[in-house]
Formats: sequence, structure tokens, C-alpha cells
Amino acid sequence: MSKPIVIDPITRLEGHGKIIILLDDNGSAVDAYLQIPELRGFEKFLVGRPAEDAPQITSRICGVCPTAHHMAATKALDDLYAVEPPLPAKKVRELVYNLFMFEDHLLHFYVLGGPDFIVGPKAPKSERNIFGVLRKVGPEVVSKVIKTRKTARDMITAIAGKVIHPVFGLPGGIARPIDEGLRKKLLEASNEFLELALFTHEIFKKVILSNKEYVDLILSDVYTHKTYYMGLVDEANRVNFYDGKLRVVDPDGREYAKFDVHEYLNHIAEHVEPWTYVRFSYLRNIGWRGFTDGISSGIFSVAPLARLNAADGMATPHAQEAYEEMFNTIGHKPVHHTLAMHWARVVEILQAAEKVKELAEDPEITDPNIRNIPEAPKGIGIGVVEAPRGVLIHHYETDDKGIIRKANLLVATQHNSARISLSVGKAAKNLIKNGEVSEGLLNMVEMAFRAYDPCHACATHNLPVDFKPVIYLYDLRGNLIKIIK
Repeated sequence: MSKPIVIDPITRLEGHGKIIILLDDNGSAVDAYLQIPELRGFEKFLVGRPAEDAPQITSRICGVCPTAHHMAATKALDDLYAVEPPLPAKKVRELVYNLFMFEDHLLHFYVLGGPDFIVGPKAPKSERNIFGVLRKVGPEVVSKVIKTRKTARDMITAIAGKVIHPVFGLPGGIARPIDEGLRKKLLEASNEFLELALFTHEIFKKVILSNKEYVDLILSDVYTHKTYYMGLVDEANRVNFYDGKLRVVDPDGREYAKFDVHEYLNHIAEHVEPWTYVRFSYLRNIGWRGFTDGISSGIFSVAPLARLNAADGMATPHAQEAYEEMFNTIGHKPVHHTLAMHWARVVEILQAAEKVKELAEDPEITDPNIRNIPEAPKGIGIGVVEAPRGVLIHHYETDDKGIIRKANLLVATQHNSARISLSVGKAAKNLIKNGEVSEGLLNMVEMAFRAYDPCHACATHNLPVDFKPVIYLYDLRGNLIKIIK
């Protein structure tokens, strides 16, 4: 076989990793591995700590999605202490969470994943970034995005104490109420958020959907996998980021399962491979069939496209209109095209902005009744939210004093990891042929994982028992000269 191609580091994501592409003697890709070599170990850090510390500790896992971990942990504490937050507190939590989803999705669209389309998948590396986006859509647009994200993050800070590591979630409620002055600021800002969400949807249609080359790429077999999809839905099976039941649809769009998060162990299992620290989630009742898709494979996906596939609709009017437009344009549901993840993300930006406005208009969010005081822990607490990257579950087991004895964090990128591996492998095998390799083609292989907006720092859920570090030594020409084990 020819010398493997190694993309190291992979870029525009949270965490670290590399892609190893194996070639045959003709220089064509025969397989590819996405290897994640880091470990955070927060499940061990939590052991021995009071459960009340979990929302602050777990928010340190990731600087991109701290609000997701904070909220999942807080909801797990509600469950642990069997205490239901007052309705005003739940509304404030949901408000903060939609602010977070809004600004986080904007980050990915304009800075992380978006440059591949807005600037072009084969554009020079030096241009596929926020500066290339700036030149393509204009400095006034980028300035507006930066300013609006800052406003959203300032609102999160005002309510949650901090934007990177929130401190407002407590078992049974929140730390402090919203006053009328802040509600008015939120209401004013919400108009700005909705305006940018609508504009972003138009940018997507104008720059991406009007470009036949891009549309053909989105719909191509290179980035297509027929898998199961999972997402949180409300009582009407509409997308909900903060709460609901987990719904799974099969590759034909039929409901496969719908369950409360407390039943997750009956539905989700994990597979381990020796070449990565990320575990691979799969549907327990179907089983692990290897890295293959189809109705007989237990591989499933989460994240924006999966949420839209698993739901019957969106919860707000502009988002619902965009949802219908997306599926009508593509012509089928579920959509199996990985790059359509970017389209689904734009639809969700609309829902997040609309929900912020809806909640900011509700005077009940200023009600000072924001907490029910918990009593003794019942031993087990489980919470779930939809992180921007998909379903996030926190599961804690404690002693009778509330000291954590066991923690299990099932994160979105872990649920997606098997499908991401399928995506990277299929893209490599379709794009790298007969020794023809370019930086642009390698970026198109990276696009296969980038659409998921992965957070590998969150997803490192496995450390091999016989852990043996391996050091690869290269000379100045990039030739491997020694392997030290």
C-alpha cells in the first residue's frame, strides 16, 4: 500500500484530532480513520464531589458549549432531589438556553462550517475562515454577526452570571430573578436576534442554494448515509431544545422509539474501538453491526438535521416555514445528506431567535418565585437537553448525603461518532483516487465531520485499560523515522 495521508490537526472544531487515510498501491483511498487522542476525564473528577457542584464542574468541559453541560447538570439535580422548579424559573432557563443555541449556531455557520460554502470548499486555506467570509458577504455583515452574538452573550451574562461558565442553575430553580428593566432590554435585543436569523436564512439561500455546484455537493452520494435519527420533541413532536421526550425515527422516517430520558439505558449502548478515546453510541435493541448504515445497523445520528428528521415540525412560525421549505426542496424526509446539516442549523437559528422573543414578551419571567427548595437526594438523577451538537445526557448516582459515587455523561458527538466515521471514510474513498490529492480535496474530507459541529473534548468517553502512549518521530521532510511505544 502507498504511504497513508495524515490530516493533522483537523481544523475548525472544538477539541483535537487527526484523520488517517489509507491508500492502495494506485494511490486511491481504501479507508479512513478519525482518531481522537485527548481525554478530559470529567466523569472521574465528579466522583466524591457534592452533586450541587456538578453544574459548575461540567461547564468546564468545553468553552464552546458550557451552557449545555450546565443546564443538563442542573436538570439532573432537579431529578436527583425530586424537586420541580417553579414555572417562572423554567421559563428563564429556557430563555437562556435559546440565547445560547442562537449564538452558538451563528458561530458555526459563519466561522466554523460556513466558510466551506460561503468562501468555497476548494478555496485556498488562507481564505476559508472568517476573513474570507468577510470578503465574500461584506464587512458590515460580519460586523453585525459579531455585534449580535456579543449582545446575546451579554444577555446570558446578565441572567446567568457568566457566559462561559454559568452559575445560575440550582436544583429546584435558578439563583436570581429577572427584573423588568432586564426584560425590556431582552425584548429590544430579541428583535435584533430575529432580524439576523431571518437575514442568515436569506444568506443561505442566496449564497448556497443558488449555487448548483454547492447543491449538487450537498445532495451527492459522497455525503449521504441512511441511518436512524434521535432528537428531543415536545408533546406535539415539535423540536424542543430544553425539554421533552427522546424520539427516534428509522431510515425510512417511521417512529422507531419514543421514551423518557430515564429509559435511555434501555435504548442506547456504547461500542469501543482501540484507535480512539471516543466511544460509539448505537441503538441497543438493534445492536452494533460495525461501521455500516441502513435499517439493520444500530448507528444513529443527533444534531440539527437529526432533530428535524426526528420531529414532525418546528415550534415557531418562521422556523416552521423554513422547515417545510427545506424538506419540500430536497423532496424527501428524512434527509440523509450530511451537508444538509448546515441548512437544518439555519432553521434552528430561526426557532431559537423566535423563542427568545416569545419568552422575553412573557411578563411571568420577572416573577420572583424562582425556586423550590430541595430536600434529601433520592440517589439517582438524570437530565437531558439538546446541545447545539445534539442530545446531551447527564446521569449521576449519589449516596444519601448527595455525594456523587458515579457519573455518566453521554454527549452529542459521542452519539454522532459512528456516523462521523462513516462520513469521513466515505468522503475519503470517493474523493481520493489514483494518487490525485490536493489541499482542497482534503478539506472536502474534513467537511464530512465538520458538518456535525463536533466537540471532541466533550466526547472523549473511553480510556483503554492497557493505555500505552505511542510517539511518532518524523524528519524534516515528513518521513516517519521511528515509532516509540
